[in-house]
Amino acid sequence: MTADVSVRLAWADDAPAIAALQLAAWRESYADVLGAQLDDLAPADLTERWQATVTSPRDARQRVLVALERATVRGFAIVHPCFDDDADQIQDGEIGEFVVTLEHRGQGHGSRLLQACADTLRADRFSRAVWWLRSTDDATREFATSAGWAPDGAHRELATATGATVKQVRLHTRLV
Repeated sequence: MTADVSVRLAWADDAPAIAALQLAAWRESYADVLGAQLDDLAPADLTERWQATVTSPRDARQRVLVALERATVRGFAIVHPCFDDDADQIQDGEIGEFVVTLEHRGQGHGSRLLQACADTLRADRFSRAVWWLRSTDDATREFATSAGWAPDGAHRELATATGATVKQVRLHTRLV
């Protein structure tokens, strides 16, 4: 018997599940910097944004992918051109967000999703991909580096509405 698992492009009907996963991931990873702001968010607040992102992307090369177990969304990612100041938007793609539910990590969903991100960016003719990670997210960094990603030396700090900052490091990989 084999598991029914896959990755595909997201549909508008996936938006509520994507929003719920995103909010859960934010609560897990950013409670220390977003604080009470997270308490004010509900999945419904994010669902409309995800529906618009899936159905009317701001760039033709922006894609939302979902990792599925049967028909249940276990993770999602968004890929698009990289908009960093030092990026070439023709050659450089980016993983903008990458989430696999905590209880379903280690079951292959992340590996399939990461491979689908690379394949999708490659199909859109990007030759390099970047992925910004929180500097303290050792688990995701270890996962990414085991798949061939490496730091490229770039780092940044993002300010939040609460006045806190999130430090990030940029990983990259060649797609050709």
